[in-house]
This record gives sequence, structure tokens and C-alpha cells, in this order.
Amino acid sequence: MATIANILLGLYVVALIYIMVFCLMQFHLLYHYGKNAEVSSQDFEDTKDEDLPFVTIQLPIYNELYVVERLVDNIAKFDYPKDKYEIHILDDSTDETMQIALAKVEEYKAKGFNIEHITRSNRVGYKAGALKEGTKFAKGKFLAIFDADFLPNPDFLRQTIPHFSDEKVGVVQTRWEHINEDYSLITRLQAFQLNVHFTVEQMGRYNADYLLQFNGTAGIWRRECITDAGGWEADTLTEDLDLSYRAQFKGWKITFLEDITSPAELPAEMNGLKSQQHRWMKGGAETAVKLLPTVWKSNISLGQKIHATSHLLSSSIFLFVFFIGVSSVPLVFMLKGFDFDYLGFFLISLLTIIVVYYNANVRKAWKDGLTVNNFLKFIFLFPVFLALSMGLSFHNSIAVIQGLRGKKSPFVRTPKFDIKGLTDSFAKDKYHYKDINKVTIFEGLLAIYFMMAIIGAIVVGNTSFIIFHTLLAFGYSAIFFFSIKHSKTK
Repeated sequence: MATIANILLGLYVVALIYIMVFCLMQFHLLYHYGKNAEVSSQDFEDTKDEDLPFVTIQLPIYNELYVVERLVDNIAKFDYPKDKYEIHILDDSTDETMQIALAKVEEYKAKGFNIEHITRSNRVGYKAGALKEGTKFAKGKFLAIFDADFLPNPDFLRQTIPHFSDEKVGVVQTRWEHINEDYSLITRLQAFQLNVHFTVEQMGRYNADYLLQFNGTAGIWRRECITDAGGWEADTLTEDLDLSYRAQFKGWKITFLEDITSPAELPAEMNGLKSQQHRWMKGGAETAVKLLPTVWKSNISLGQKIHATSHLLSSSIFLFVFFIGVSSVPLVFMLKGFDFDYLGFFLISLLTIIVVYYNANVRKAWKDGLTVNNFLKFIFLFPVFLALSMGLSFHNSIAVIQGLRGKKSPFVRTPKFDIKGLTDSFAKDKYHYKDINKVTIFEGLLAIYFMMAIIGAIVVGNTSFIIFHTLLAFGYSAIFFFSIKHSKTK
């Protein structure tokens, strides 16, 4: 028993070291973010309309009957000469979305817009396939891409296109904002995490000249860059990350504009969020398997290789979070005489992440910045975010393992319901029907597991992990509760 306990403790410490290294890498990005945080975009002189380049706006959609109208209406508001851009709706829909989109196309054609509805006979390659096929019909030198849930500002093209004056810039990516952030606790916590990615991570990599990514939407590609990098490929679920890296291997640069924002709708129900998380985590792992050998064979700097590896393997953090959670329970009972205070050193991981999230949210993303209300809001949200992130670790670990093993699955898009304010609801939609699956049931069992661990720790008098287990119990309980609440049976 002692041997098994020591082996388990050794594996536990290895997992803690991995998590600490990941957190320190995040802190290193914060350091670079802080160095040039205000130099996120540059001022350009007004360009005459006749000198503006022609742009193709691609709108890949699949069964988005609740948001397709507002998407097209919003794009038609662009402050850009009508003869200098075209709108292509790349529609793979199999429901009434197609008829709604066709009606919008006819409406705007009658108003003088250059707009087309492009369909395929099959959904081969999913979003990557739609973009690849749609590019054959595009006339623009530049391709702007927006998912169905995005509502870019009217000056989007005028703010972004001038950054292509540098001939080596292949992509311009803007920061996401959230139109329904205050809808629920679920949307607040998503925004809380995404704000880190779209400030500290993206801007930190940009300032440090590390490899970064196009985020699949709210950005523009130079068409030549897509062709040179080998085009859209559908062998991973994160085709955007894949093409971004291949483009940078070819010498193209990605410009990230932190101060130019593109509002979008966050998933408002738990099963939609889990579906999105599965795609991102699995796709990230698939891309890591595909591209890590190329990263280390390339002629980029050692620092770029290290951060690219951390970036591509970022989804694997959930494997280690899940392991330390589950393994900490038997350690409480197997190592009764062990002084767990020795593990306090690893609290540096928690402290660095607190600093990263504080800067991304309070100091940058949240309105009014450094105020007492925002500070109190952070004090409340951070532990809840930590708990729910740990609660998602089992679900996300499955996705990562599938990605690393090469197990293929279809691209499952995250439906949106035109939710902007507190009075909006997804209760009667036709998309979010979801059976209660084995993963959800196991999440409920994990909630019970950690509740029992808390009781057991009190009984044996070893409360070293009691705060940790409380967060885990709360996180898994919340994930289980909302997964059940937001599920329906047909």
C-alpha cells in the first residue's frame, strides 16, 4: 500500500509541475502583454474610396434560423463602398435557414448589394469545406470571415484592411466582445475566460513575435496567404488554428488588433457550451499531433517553438487537472502522516493565474476598469470560474484523448438563439434537444465522489484538500445540474 501511495504521490507531483509550467507560460505572456499593451493598432490616414481593395465577405452557416437574418442585416450596414465588396452566404443548412437566407439575398440584391447564396450538394469538410469551396467563387483579394453569431461594427473593414499595407501580413484578427455576457452566470464565466485569450494570450504572443492564431471568425485573410499555406483542410476540428500555423511557417504574419472589437453571442445553455468546448479541445489536440513535428523542424526561434508547443498543447491541461482532482482523494487516506504543506509551493500556479485573469478582465475588458464594483465582481467570479473549469475537466479530457488518439468525429456547430438580453430565452428552440449522456451521468457521480471526500477528510482529521475538494464538488455539481436542466428528450 505504501508503494502504491508513493507512486500516486509522485504522479500527482508531476501533474502539479505540468500545471505550474503552463501557468508560468501564461504569466510570461502577461509580461509581454504589459510591455506594449497600448500599441495594439496604428492610426491610418483616411483612404479614398477608389483606392480601397475589393473584399469578399464569407458567411459560413449551418442551420442558423434564429440568427441568419440579423447576421446579413448587420453585414449590409458596413461603411464600405458597395462596389468594393461582395457578400457570400456559404450555406450548408438542411432546414428552413436556407429559405430565410435566400429571402435575405433577394432583399439585398434589390437594394443594389453584391450578394450571393452559395450551397453545396454535401457537407464534406464541414466549415473548412464550405470555406474552401466558397473561395472558388470569391473575387476579392481579401476574405473577411464571420460566423453566424457575430455582429461586427460598421467600420470593421475600414479599421482592418489598412493593416495589409504590410505585404507580409496574411491575417488580421480582431478581439471578440460579448453581446450577451450578462445573460447568466454561464455566459459571464465564458466571457471571463475568453477575455484572457483575446488580451493576454493573443496580444502577448503578438508583442513577443510568437506564433498566434486566427480565431475562425471576425478576421480577414489575404487570399494569397491561404493559397500559399495550402488552403483550408478538414483533418482537424480547428481548421482555423491549423491554417494559421501553416501560414506562419510560410513566413506570413498575423496582426492582432486588440482595440478593434467584434461583438458575438456566447452559448447560453450548458450543452451548447460543452459541445463547443469538445470541438475546441479535441481540435486543439488534433492540431498539436499534426503540427508539433513541423514546429520543431522549422527554423523559427527556440522561444517561438516553446510557446508554440505550449499553445498547441494547451487543451491537455484538462488531463492534468482531472488527474490531480481524482487522485487527491485517495491520497488523503493513503498518506495520513504526510505533511501536505510541502505541496504549498505549487500555489504559485494559482497566484499567477489570478494575476493573469485580473489584468485581462478588470484592467482591460470590463467597463470602468479599476473600480470597487469590478474588484468585488472579480473576487466572486474567479473561484466560481475555477470550480466550473475543474468541473469541465472530465468532459474536456475525453475530447483531448480522442484528439490525441486520432479518433475522428463530425464538426458539431454550437447553435445560437439570438439571445442578447435577460428577457430572451432558448427554452422553445428546435436545436438544443440533447439526451442525457454517459458523460453527464459520470459528472454527477464525480460530484458525489468529492462530497464524500469532504466528509471522509473531516472524519479522519486530514483536511489538507478540503477547499480543493469543495471547489471540485461544486464544479461537478453545477455542470451536472445545468446539463440536466438544459437537456430535453424529443
